[in-house]
Amino acid sequence: MAAGSSDATSMVAVGLVWGATNALMRRGALVWDRRSRASPSGGLIRRWLALLLTWQYSAPFAANLCASASFFALLGAAPISVAVPVTNAVTFAATAVAAAVLGERVRPGPAVLGTALIVLGVWVCIS
Repeated sequence: MAAGSSDATSMVAVGLVWGATNALMRRGALVWDRRSRASPSGGLIRRWLALLLTWQYSAPFAANLCASASFFALLGAAPISVAVPVTNAVTFAATAVAAAVLGERVRPGPAVLGTALIVLGVWVCIS
């Protein structure tokens, strides 16, 4: 079964959401970490609850979970040998771009090289 254009669009959309939310969740986790260091609270459950109640983390986490559900629905319509590499390649590139937009220090050389190698690998797999 070949992947259609709507499947490819869905793969790219999921990868973009995953990539953007990866960078946003990292930023939210840093906010949570600063708060937890300022006022340490006991217990693992309390720490997890505090993380989930940090909106800077939980909002992108919810969007990431929605994209994951969409990805699993996509796997029912598209071949896994295409969907997984394409989505992961887009995620890798989108994470690097989103991190740079958020002001994180990103090394563009390795990011571009990694993305190019993933695209090459996807091309080899689907050819």
